[in-house]
Amino acid sequence: MIDRLDLLWPEPRALERVGGSFSCDARWTADAGPFGLEIPGASGSPPSLRLVHAAHVPPAGYELEVDGQGGRASARDAAGARHALATFTQIVALHTGRDGRAEIPGLRIRDEPAFSTRGVMLDVSRGRVPRTEALDGIAEHLAAWKVDHLQLYFEHAFAYAGHEDVWRAASPFTPDEVRSFDDRCAARGIELAPNQQSFGHFHRWLKHARYRDLAEVPAGVEHAFSLDREPYSLDLGDPRAIALLEDLYDQLLPCFRSGTFNVGLDETFDLGLGKSKAACAERGVERVYLEYLRRVHELVTRRGRRMQFWGDVILQRPELVPELPRDLVALEWGYDAGHPFAEHVERFRAAGLEFWVCPGTSSWQSFGGRARNGIANLREAAAHGVRAGARGMLVTDWGDRGHHQPHCVRDWGLLAGAGLSWNPDANLDEARLARLLDAHVYADDAGELGLAAMELANVYLETGSPATNGSALFFLVAFAPDAFPHPRTPDLSRAGLECALDSMQRTVSRIERSRSTRADAPLLCAEMRWIASAQALGADLGIARLEAGAGVPLAGLPARARGELAQQFRAVEAEHERIWLARDRPGGLDESLRWFRRVRAGLEAAP
Repeated sequence: MIDRLDLLWPEPRALERVGGSFSCDARWTADAGPFGLEIPGASGSPPSLRLVHAAHVPPAGYELEVDGQGGRASARDAAGARHALATFTQIVALHTGRDGRAEIPGLRIRDEPAFSTRGVMLDVSRGRVPRTEALDGIAEHLAAWKVDHLQLYFEHAFAYAGHEDVWRAASPFTPDEVRSFDDRCAARGIELAPNQQSFGHFHRWLKHARYRDLAEVPAGVEHAFSLDREPYSLDLGDPRAIALLEDLYDQLLPCFRSGTFNVGLDETFDLGLGKSKAACAERGVERVYLEYLRRVHELVTRRGRRMQFWGDVILQRPELVPELPRDLVALEWGYDAGHPFAEHVERFRAAGLEFWVCPGTSSWQSFGGRARNGIANLREAAAHGVRAGARGMLVTDWGDRGHHQPHCVRDWGLLAGAGLSWNPDANLDEARLARLLDAHVYADDAGELGLAAMELANVYLETGSPATNGSALFFLVAFAPDAFPHPRTPDLSRAGLECALDSMQRTVSRIERSRSTRADAPLLCAEMRWIASAQALGADLGIARLEAGAGVPLAGLPARARGELAQQFRAVEAEHERIWLARDRPGGLDESLRWFRRVRAGLEAAP
């Protein structure tokens, strides 16, 4: 009998092997007892797992025993019963042989979550809007990993009636689609919560003539989330802006059964630069921000929801934190290793506010992710959050600057985040994460795709460039039209970039040796090969820039280098479009391709 209990994820808080074993068909059945949960398996078969109510088990926790007679699980509530089922499902799957029979080792598990809410937020507004089947696949994985909260980040990707000019090209979610997805999430034990930006990050609305006068700076500002100068934040003093939010809330919120609502309010870079300049000079930017936050809070509570908000702006003036409404949920975000979670959440804790820690998948502003940084960021957020008494951990996945990274780049971050938010003490390093990916995501018996994902997500380290919140291999492409060297790619070396190229060649060979049994394995492998080619493109571009020297623009590179690089860009663009449309809707694709096309235009321009 092969014991694969080391691949259980999330890792149980306490697991004991007790000897003996139990054999069952892979299509096992269960007696749900008082919980009435939907159980997989063949009807009419003797139950392989019995669920019973037990008042002594912690909320959302469970106890599970397996011996020669089968499995018995105890739980206090439906959440705990669902978690026991998820664990038993994994145990059976991990021990099922080619004959369809599972030989399960005897065991005892006592388990409960470290955070009462373990969530994920997906950016569906800054490029990729997932197709229904892709979104359902994500939710299925999250439920299997005991994640119980999900947010879809909306700027303009919801089909608000009367605002078609804003979302027409975005392939948005319709109200009926959201209601249906909310139902499917609820059936999996996941709370789908609404999320709509309500202050900054409003440029996708304000750039349209109809809304421009509602902007803090109607003439526009330079900001990090667009290639164009655009109006960015709402004018907090304009009653029409509040009326617009009321309209959006009244359309969005009825699509969700959740009682919480994330209104954003982060990164208000232009506050005080336009219409609010006098008020901010008189009372301070953060005081004016707080006054607006209270108005939004009133809108939310009037609609029977509890407001969540990103805590970055108010923390600029910590003495104002005690003046926040007491029923708020503060979301403390930070995405690089070493972020001061402990210092920041203490300010919310001392003020008596509920707070969540919000690390990220480290997928964005890269082509393949940043695993070394991401694991550290997730681990630090979980450890500091538990220590300070955070109620929730929300793992974020963003799409900054074109959302170029395919879906598989977030896989390891979501898997790691789910496990660490359940058990922050879990044993997790890159080697184990690769094995977990093959077991729970890639279904690769050859053990190659998990390692390939880790290699793709760590090649950024080869460059030697200490870029933050992104990879130098991505920034070499994203900022190619700017002056070189660029401040986002310090300390580049030809040797480091050549190492990255060698690493990508080895990774492509690894991908070819894989044996994934997933139905979409060809697409998955194509996505990984594209990541390697995009990162190789960044490295080749970097080498050409280093050879040409400081201050030489793209059009000043040697003609042969420009031609070869332009050809690489065309190939990367074509494959990017193909794999995008396999999992995502068309909206956002042109915006994503624009980041490539503008570099290619510079290469193809006459010197």
